Amino acid sequence: MVMVQRRFPSWFALSLIAVAEILTLSVWFSASVVSTPLQHQWHLDSLEVALLTASVQLGFVVGALVSSAAGIVDRFNARRIFWTAAVAGAVANGLFILSNSWESGMLLRMLTGVTMVGVYPVAVKIVTEWSPGRRGTAVGILVASLTLGSALPHLILFFGVTAKWQAVVLASSGLALVGAAIIAFILPDSPVAKHDTTSKISLESLRSVLKNKAALLADFGYFGHMWELYAMWVWFPVYVYASFTANNDHRGAVASASLIGFLVIGIAGAVGSVLGGLFADKIGRTAVTSIAMAISGVCAVTIGFTYRGPAWIVVAIGLVWGASVIADSAQFSTAVTELIEPQHQGTALTLQTAVGFLISIISINLIAFTKHLFGWQWAFVPLGIGPFLGVYAMIRLRACSASLALANGRR
Repeated sequence: MVMVQRRFPSWFALSLIAVAEILTLSVWFSASVVSTPLQHQWHLDSLEVALLTASVQLGFVVGALVSSAAGIVDRFNARRIFWTAAVAGAVANGLFILSNSWESGMLLRMLTGVTMVGVYPVAVKIVTEWSPGRRGTAVGILVASLTLGSALPHLILFFGVTAKWQAVVLASSGLALVGAAIIAFILPDSPVAKHDTTSKISLESLRSVLKNKAALLADFGYFGHMWELYAMWVWFPVYVYASFTANNDHRGAVASASLIGFLVIGIAGAVGSVLGGLFADKIGRTAVTSIAMAISGVCAVTIGFTYRGPAWIVVAIGLVWGASVIADSAQFSTAVTELIEPQHQGTALTLQTAVGFLISIISINLIAFTKHLFGWQWAFVPLGIGPFLGVYAMIRLRACSASLALANGRR
């Protein structure tokens, strides 16, 4: 075992997983960033655009629930699941360019979401196997990769703003295939990788997870976080575009919104994820998650009041929001790996993300509804509910004796 680790350092393994995650997750928002031309081509209203975006979440939820019930991540080789799912995601995403209606497009986006079940939760499991000593930092880096990958289509659109929307979608599929190749041909299994292909499908893992009070509190914190996260990621670039065009700044509005979206979601989010992991390992997971959610909740309530305001104010609050809204994300996943028995961790992580993404479907569509009724100034205010309830869950978790298992007792 020691020989394997010396030949293949854990830091290099983490780097490979992070790069593969960035490339593969680019398919998540590949259709969302081109919603404007799709809206004109398919004659969609704002609710249909929101549902098209949320369909990826819906597909992820369905796949994750099946995976959790069957214990797939704990029964099969995690690395193989990752690269197979990445290839399938690239194909499903690429087929989207053949869509000619909202219905067929939504179906393919759902299929793309299903494949992502084999990417993010599985990557968390692989990373914790390679980096058992500093899980918070390692998973923080992984979530930074997820953040950059999710924002990558905005950067693709910025550089190819005059290209057809199909080119943006195909570019993300190509990147996902590269990510699959990295995991399939370069990254070996970790020295401690375990799976049992002979085990039968059982609900034992699911029952064990649902009986763990401390893990459930970590889940509730994650649910509050997810109420805010994806709705912010989906709608913030749209908000920037709307704010600029409302000031009659139509020239370059698409490119500006794409670049700002990448900076806020991708760059600020990646920095926030890494810093969140570093501080969580030093001062505790419940402390970092509570601080991050308090800051992001305030940003959610206030950002709408910058509508039609100076661009620098929108960007400044956006950068703070982009960093804080994701800084806590890795710590909920890390907490689960510290509070749940190793043989049930894959199921616990998949279940956590499934419910979290189900919640995000509601909040994504709620923004469209709130915007329609009250305008952009109030559109993001409901997102503040999630992080503040999440802070309450973290306070409850900190009071549990089981929380001493977090961050080597730092909680």
